[in-house]
Amino acid sequence: MFRQEKTDIPKVYIIHENGEWTAPLISALEDRHIPYSDWDMSSAIFDLSLPAPDGIFYSRMSASSHTRGNRYAPETTVGVLAWLEAQGSQILNGRSALNLEISKLVQYAALEQVGLTTPQTIVVSSRKDIIKAYKALPFDSVITKHNRAGKGLGVRLLKSDTAVIEYLNSSSFEESVDGLTLVQQYIQSPDSSITRVEFIGREFFYALKVDTSNGFELCPADVCSLDGGLCPTDEGKRFPFDIINDFENSDAGLALLPKMKAVMENEGLHVAGFEYVTDDAGNHYCYDINTNTNYNSEAEARYGKFAMLRLADYLGAELSANYNKPLRVAE
Repeated sequence: MFRQEKTDIPKVYIIHENGEWTAPLISALEDRHIPYSDWDMSSAIFDLSLPAPDGIFYSRMSASSHTRGNRYAPETTVGVLAWLEAQGSQILNGRSALNLEISKLVQYAALEQVGLTTPQTIVVSSRKDIIKAYKALPFDSVITKHNRAGKGLGVRLLKSDTAVIEYLNSSSFEESVDGLTLVQQYIQSPDSSITRVEFIGREFFYALKVDTSNGFELCPADVCSLDGGLCPTDEGKRFPFDIINDFENSDAGLALLPKMKAVMENEGLHVAGFEYVTDDAGNHYCYDINTNTNYNSEAEARYGKFAMLRLADYLGAELSANYNKPLRVAE
C-alpha cells in the first residue's frame, strides 16, 4: 500500500502496482544500501494537503495493471505524479511517460514524429467497426490489439474477412479496457522474432531478441517466463530471450538508436524499452514503447549484463546528485 510518510532521509520512491516485477529492483537497491520507499499504487491513501517527502520518484506504472485487479492504479498514479510535479519533486518517467505507457496511439505519434516507422493502423472504438477497419486496410493479414495493453492483450492474427467475423462473434474476443481496439498491418518476421531495445537513464543498455514462434503474449520478466526457459520450434529448441551482441554498431542499431533517444528526450522518458519487428526486406517497424520495462535474468546471466543492477546504480546516482552527496543507509 502507498501511504505518505514522514522521513528525514531522502529516498528513491518506487511508484508501481506489481510487487513481483519490483522485487528485483528493491533487492538491487538493498544490495547497494540505497534508501528507498515502496509506493504500491494497487492500494493507495494520500493526502493532497501534505508536502512531498525529500527524494526522487521513479514511476513503473503498467498499462496491464487491470489484469492484476488494479484497474485504477494508472489513474491514481496520474494524480500522485501531478501532486509531486506541483511541488517541484524530481520525477523519473513522469506523467508524459505514463501517458505513453497506457496508449499505443500516443506512442505511435511520438515514434512517427522522429521518423521511426510504425505499422499502418486503424483505431476503432466500436466492436462492430473492426470489420470495417479490416476491409479498409490493403492487407490480407492484420493484427488486432488493445490500445491500453501489455502482455500481448487482445493480440490476434487474422487473415480473412471470415476470420475477423468469427473472432468478433466468439467468446475469445476481449474488449480493450479503454474501449479502443487497433487493427494493424501484420509484419511477417522471417525468423518469427521481434527486438526489444532497453534504455536506462536515456542511455542504450542492450537489445534483446525475442522469439515469438510460441505466441505473442511474451514478457521478458522472470515471472512471465515459459517453464524451463525454452520454447519448442520446428528446428528444435532455442531461448525465447537472447541479448544481441554489439547491437549499437549494427545497421539496425545505427539507424534506430538515435531516433529512440530522441523520443525519450521529447516525451520525458528516462527508462524505457522499444519494440520493433523487421520484415524480410529489412524494414524496421516500431510498435511498442514500454516505460515499466522488465528484464530476463536467464538472458542476462548468459551475457553478464544486469539491467536491474544498472537501474539501481542510476537511481542511486540521481538521488546523490539531487542532494549533493552519496546517500546510503547504514550497513
